[in-house]
Amino acid sequence: MNILFYLGHPAHFHLFKNVIASLSQKGHKIDILIKKKDILEELLQRSGMRYHNILPEGRSDRRTGIAIGMLKRDWRLFKFCIARRPDLLIGTSVEIGHVGTLLRIPSLNVNEDDAHAVPLYAKLSYPWSTWIISPTVCNNAKWEKKSVKYEGYHELAYLHPDHFKPSLEIVRKYIPADRSYFLMRFSGLKAYHDRGVGGINNRLASGIISLLKPHGEVYITSERELEEDLEPYRLNIDPLEIHHIIAYASMFIGDSQTMAAEAGVLGVPFVRYNDFVGRLGYLEELEKKYNLGFGMKPGNESELIETIKNILGIPGLRDEWQKRRMRMLKDKVNVAEFLVRVIEGFPDSIS
Repeated sequence: MNILFYLGHPAHFHLFKNVIASLSQKGHKIDILIKKKDILEELLQRSGMRYHNILPEGRSDRRTGIAIGMLKRDWRLFKFCIARRPDLLIGTSVEIGHVGTLLRIPSLNVNEDDAHAVPLYAKLSYPWSTWIISPTVCNNAKWEKKSVKYEGYHELAYLHPDHFKPSLEIVRKYIPADRSYFLMRFSGLKAYHDRGVGGINNRLASGIISLLKPHGEVYITSERELEEDLEPYRLNIDPLEIHHIIAYASMFIGDSQTMAAEAGVLGVPFVRYNDFVGRLGYLEELEKKYNLGFGMKPGNESELIETIKNILGIPGLRDEWQKRRMRMLKDKVNVAEFLVRVIEGFPDSIS
């Protein structure tokens, strides 16, 4: 089978890397298409995966720039598909549904954000996607009838214990692993669906650091510029190795959805602080059903600080969170293996 994976975000590299490797080993022909986004291209290069970049110039974050960028990607993906004639299109970007419909190529939209949290994306992509593949807790609104559900999260496509074993040796390349440490993450919050979304500002970050420092070292990864007093905490790391750092952290605090979920499935307490709290089913489940993390919206700074204090006071914190993680893992599937079965058996695997 000729299969085209279209990656539009660094998280998609991790989501599909094991799926692509498995399908390639089984003899399927794989094309990887990307658009320029953050460190996505760097991840592919460092992993040695071959790819084609259809939007190397990137796009503007303005409304008109987003529209023009989408039209460019539609046209370039269309031309690529005419030349390569894939049997199946897979990804999380709107273009695969558009081009798949035009060329009568089935498209599988693999997404875990509830439709009401990303309404523009849902309206632009779901009507044209052949199938939507998402976690059981994800609400796809009026497109539920074309949804294929599974018990899991995107993060379990690459952080499931079948695929990922954390390494202290890798951690020691960057920080003293024999000391407790905390990891903070600040997102850029520049995507279209992030408009009007608040997160952790520099003032609040300084307060959190002051609270954490008596208990261990503090490290920051950030998509945005940091003020001078925060810059010494920045952790410069090979992006392929960040999950080892997360796995041995005593706590994760940030305004990133993906990294919060990654911490949760690794059994690390997470505290997330942004306007998506209460709007994403998979994170709500990690927080409310499995008690692996906590979420609060901007404006609740006192609740944020109190939550961090409460976590710091839990005896046997790491062992307790690993127990919670194991309870979660018993309920969930290896998502990479699930996706391989769906793709390799398509269309019979759907019906």
